[in-house]
Amino acid sequence: MAGFGWRVGCKVQRWGRSCFRGFSSAAIPSQLENVGFIGLGNMGSHMARNLITAGYKVTVHDINENSMKKFSEDGIPTKQSPLEVSESSDVVITMLPSSSHVLEVYNGTNGLLGGGSHLGPWLYIDSSTVDPQTSRKISMAISRCHLKENKGYAENPMILDAPVSGGVPAAEAAKLTFMVGGLEEAYLAAKPLLLSMGKRAIYCGGTGNGSAAKICNNMAMAISMLGVSEAFALGQNLGIKASTLTDIFNCSSARCWSSDTYNPVPGVMDGVPSSRNYHGGFTSKLMAKDLDLAMASASGVGFKCPMGSEAHEIYRKLCGDGCELKDFSCAFRHYYAGKDEE
Repeated sequence: MAGFGWRVGCKVQRWGRSCFRGFSSAAIPSQLENVGFIGLGNMGSHMARNLITAGYKVTVHDINENSMKKFSEDGIPTKQSPLEVSESSDVVITMLPSSSHVLEVYNGTNGLLGGGSHLGPWLYIDSSTVDPQTSRKISMAISRCHLKENKGYAENPMILDAPVSGGVPAAEAAKLTFMVGGLEEAYLAAKPLLLSMGKRAIYCGGTGNGSAAKICNNMAMAISMLGVSEAFALGQNLGIKASTLTDIFNCSSARCWSSDTYNPVPGVMDGVPSSRNYHGGFTSKLMAKDLDLAMASASGVGFKCPMGSEAHEIYRKLCGDGCELKDFSCAFRHYYAGKDEE
């Protein structure tokens, strides 16, 4: 893993002044060695294990005792609260279901910021999918804090919003894409850590921009999946097999992730949720939640999203019809009444 041989000067952030100093080269920079990981769900459990495989010293926490037990049985230290995690970590990563969970983990009783204004970790990375306002709220809270100990590489604690794309398969294979917002020097310092869990990290700009990029990505993904599903269902009604349309789409202008990688038609592609009755993958409930975030963010800036709004209504209906735990590609069968490929 690449180390650091660069040096940067001070920068003034919107939420306060920060200064980075150069890192010395090492397989794992000592400043990143001790990692706390909070949130061991379908995504977080794989991300944490990839960090362990890469050689980081990882301590974990989750409200689900069974999730923590799987790590403790493998000799990985577990803690009973976010605050306890922070006490043994240089960097803390959170991977949580919603904005309310993020706010509770940071600001709640025994939360990451519950020990007062002097913090142990110098860097926090939130990989949850939340609205940009939540990311900026947490960043502002951290900007009012100080480090417990003087460190030669950072004068103040910092946070990055770094949500991911790729889903559970990419989390397991360490092939996630990170969309990162925050101070650029913090992003550069954290990049080796991120690339132990993913194949790419993209800097999106200031605090909240990573979260903004993620909700835009997921809105586009929902619209694309619905468009592809609608076209496949129409084709079936016109007498064209979905496998034939898939071949056409994938060598023509309709080619997209929803057709060539995550096909929604059962019987067309192996190893995707549609091949296992839409179990596993990215649930319709989570897609509806992400579209909630996108619509609220659009409303906040006075921007109309007619296609995003329609997608939002469709996924809300799917959840109301009992499909909330099925993968979001289930719209093909359960909204458009598409048929399995014979």
